[in-house]
Amino acid sequence: MRKRAAKKRPLLPDPRFNDQLVTRFVNMMMWDGKKSVAFKVFYDAIDIVEEKKTDEEKTGLEVWKDALSNVMPHVEVRSRRVGGATFQIPNPIRADRKVSTAMKWLISFSRKRNEKSMAQRLASEVLAAAKEEGAAVKKKTDTHKMAEANKAFSHFRF
Repeated sequence: MRKRAAKKRPLLPDPRFNDQLVTRFVNMMMWDGKKSVAFKVFYDAIDIVEEKKTDEEKTGLEVWKDALSNVMPHVEVRSRRVGGATFQIPNPIRADRKVSTAMKWLISFSRKRNEKSMAQRLASEVLAAAKEEGAAVKKKTDTHKMAEANKAFSHFRF
């Protein structure tokens, strides 16, 4: 890397919850620059979560944040070539990468669900992740299992 790293641009908090994490999630979910559509999908999903949730003292946003923290991986495996062989080496993840990985997994597995609208898909994936089930949480556990299985190669870490 010859030049210095780009500066992090500050994100504006979203209008309804006044939360930067929501804006970050909506930016990842957005397609073709249609941010207002993405915000509508997210807010509709949170409203659906609000209706369907089982825990009465939590709001829809808190359920979404719980789901996000349940999906966040703590380690990941990275490929490294050592002497002609490629090893999967477990590495701890930076905090901001944990969050972005969790968001990407939640969005991608929501898109693969079978419900009618994206808001319903996202809501059901969030509810499943909040209960520590669903495809996104399975992806996290698979990642952790892979890191555990390759723990013997952790001495190759740089």
